[in-house]
Amino acid sequence: MYILGWDIDFGHLEAVNLISSPKYSEKQIGYLAVTLLFHENSDLVRLVVNSTKKDLDDMNEINNCLALHAIANIGGREMAESLAPDVHRLLVSPTSKSFVKKKAALTLLRLFRKHPDVIPATDWADRIVSLMDEYDLGVALSVTTLVLALAQNFPVEYSGCYEKAVNRLKRILIERDYSVDYIYYKVPTPWLQVKCLRLLQYYPPPDDSKLRSDISELLQIIITNSQDAPKNVQHSNAQNAVLFEAINLAIHLDSNSTICAQAAALLGRFISSKETNVRYLGLETMAHLAACIDSLEPIKRHQETILMSLRDKDISVRRRGLDLLYSMCDTSNAKIVVSELLRYLQVADYAMREEMVLKIAILAEKFASTYSWYVDIILQLISTAGEQVGEEVWFRVVQIVTNNEELQDYAAKTVLNYLGSPQYNETMVKVGGYILGEFGHLIANLNGCSPIEQFNAVHSKFNLCSLQTRALLMTTYVKFVNLFPEIKGQILPVFNQYRYVLDAELQQRACEYFTISTLPSDDMLQTVCEEMPPFPERESTLLLKLNQKQGDTEDKRVWLIGGKAANIERQDSLKRMVSVRSSSVDNISHAASPPPTMPTRSNTMPIAATQMVSTPSDEPDLLNFNDLSLNGTSTTTNNTTITNTTTSPPLQITNFPSHVSLAPGYELGFNLLQFNREGVLYEDAHMQVSVKSEYHNAQGRIALYLTNKTQFVMTDINVLIPPAENLTIELAPGDTYLTAGAQMQRLLSVQCIDIFRQAPEIYITYTIGSETPVLRLKLPLVLTKFQDPIVTMDGTQFFQRWNQIGGSPRENQVIFKSEVPIQLANAATILRGFGIGILVDVDPNPNNFVGAGIVDAGRQGGKVGVLLRLEPNLEQNVSFFF
Repeated sequence: MYILGWDIDFGHLEAVNLISSPKYSEKQIGYLAVTLLFHENSDLVRLVVNSTKKDLDDMNEINNCLALHAIANIGGREMAESLAPDVHRLLVSPTSKSFVKKKAALTLLRLFRKHPDVIPATDWADRIVSLMDEYDLGVALSVTTLVLALAQNFPVEYSGCYEKAVNRLKRILIERDYSVDYIYYKVPTPWLQVKCLRLLQYYPPPDDSKLRSDISELLQIIITNSQDAPKNVQHSNAQNAVLFEAINLAIHLDSNSTICAQAAALLGRFISSKETNVRYLGLETMAHLAACIDSLEPIKRHQETILMSLRDKDISVRRRGLDLLYSMCDTSNAKIVVSELLRYLQVADYAMREEMVLKIAILAEKFASTYSWYVDIILQLISTAGEQVGEEVWFRVVQIVTNNEELQDYAAKTVLNYLGSPQYNETMVKVGGYILGEFGHLIANLNGCSPIEQFNAVHSKFNLCSLQTRALLMTTYVKFVNLFPEIKGQILPVFNQYRYVLDAELQQRACEYFTISTLPSDDMLQTVCEEMPPFPERESTLLLKLNQKQGDTEDKRVWLIGGKAANIERQDSLKRMVSVRSSSVDNISHAASPPPTMPTRSNTMPIAATQMVSTPSDEPDLLNFNDLSLNGTSTTTNNTTITNTTTSPPLQITNFPSHVSLAPGYELGFNLLQFNREGVLYEDAHMQVSVKSEYHNAQGRIALYLTNKTQFVMTDINVLIPPAENLTIELAPGDTYLTAGAQMQRLLSVQCIDIFRQAPEIYITYTIGSETPVLRLKLPLVLTKFQDPIVTMDGTQFFQRWNQIGGSPRENQVIFKSEVPIQLANAATILRGFGIGILVDVDPNPNNFVGAGIVDAGRQGGKVGVLLRLEPNLEQNVSFFF
């Protein structure tokens, strides 16, 4: 039934029971059923966790492996949080067998990819990296695969893997230290070689001359070995896999080296190969070379072959050929490349057209020798591609034409010629409508370009356009009325006709434009129709759109398609990744004592150094935060303690973004996290901010997770927490960069000093491209976070204490209506989330809730008891809260 696609809703408990059986056959069937029938959100997964944990602790390796299979297949958050430490223990344990370590490494990799915030990867870095030296090549391969994923997100913590990867390659290629079982068609353990070579590409070239010499020797050995003629397809595949990864590493280390010169000659042979896979890899690797090399001449020698790849029978090869042409284009060959791409665009697959349009538009703008050539190419592109031209392309055309006066008359005349043709292209109509409305007067005296001819050319396509385009053309017509009063009589009937259409946008424009055009004075018309000012210079949206389309696979790219200029920032950020921690505080000059209202902040934003006192917590570390105390000192002013570390003294704050309003939609995450310990606080197109917390008495610990949702590196990440009423907030230092898709953790220690009413705010700033957004959020830190439930009070004690309250102001009553149907179970969950202990059998009405708790308001506020009664009226969906 499962194989046929049916949901199985029976036998789940039986499978759970079989897992606990001491017999191997029953346990195996149980795990098999669990991995097939359960998924990560199954309600019964928590029943499996305890049994799985026992099997992980078992001395029987077979039971260990069955449990690891189940964890990797189900991979839920709850299972990851509960069992990840046990999986790590099996991986690093010296008593674990090799096959158990292999499975443990791959299971940990699966959990990290699924829930990266759950795995304390930075804490385990040294132990995991040390396993790369395992003698068993199977274990070494599995661990290297795990390190490859972790190093992409935590390059600094896993920097020790670099030298170990080089040593492993030396043992394989020079010392020939490997088992015969790992020779694949005369190539020793090609999978491990590829992983090590790729791992080295995530770090900048080493400064150690011996290490560089060793790597050069290894690369030369690989290139020399590749000269052997392959015996069969399998031998060719294994040999080429290692060779191409070695070439990529050589390009990454020094694109102008002798090895890269050899590689360029080899790649020229590969892109002409009869094998599709070899042609694909050759084109992709040559695009990498074009992205890093100083001179493109070695690649231009093969320009004809690369142009021919656009006609390849395999679409993946055609895509790589397009990438290479885009990367190798410069001022010397731009006209040839762009013309060839335009010619191919007419017959290209629809799956490639949108990407081709973007690349042609970028190349035309970047390497335009004359304005006329740029206009001709872009309008020809719009005419040819039609629907595949995105809004970003014609927006950019309009921006460039508007900002360059010498281009405006030529663009107006050329676009009028296109509009005069019988062919309909809505994007061309949009461009023509905008350009003629703004600059049509520049060509009004030319033959065939009179005002009425301009109007007729545009209006002939009016009825074919979408409502959005018609609205744009309405604006063109009102500008015609202002520029060419002689054709006002032909335009006013159009406005009058559309005053009564059903579409609100068209109707509003028609009514407003008709009224403005018929006013006795032209002052209003001239004011409304003033020429558009030049657009501010900014980064092309075409590049941003193109980079969004370069989706990474599991392994992130270490280079961008688009030539050396596109990779300068990526290379600089790669170098900063390793040096950021060591250099972040070297040049910090210490200032005097800060003002009393100074906010708490990270070590990456400038504030004055202050000596303060922190009180480490003796409570158990429930969230595996280790020691959150910063070993610093604190000073308290106005019931607000400002805390900083002595290891990374900050500087004086110069800019405090208090003018920024709270992020739109922040309320949802903020409200939910008031009664939950973890969850998403805020999320937008760039970043996700998540929170995980624990509290005990008047102290708390908060982990703030910042996730980069874009395909770009975020830099200059700063976290700022202004002073909060009656709270001590201590913010640990952290990194200032975040790679694409990666996540960082910022740790906060909080302490309640007295009763407070307002939740503290937090500012997060970062730089992505040319933008520097500022997020202003509210931390879900409310007084009830410091409340512990009381569940041992009986009815007599409750009402005795209730009567002692004595009414207002210590007693309050609220009646409120629920926006959703009241669910008693949900209400109980929310009350417990707020730290209220539910007292059972106190109220005779089973629908009513009676609860008690105690708030620890710190050394000044003391401990305050809380009594609560909630009486839901399920019929009227109303609650009475005391």
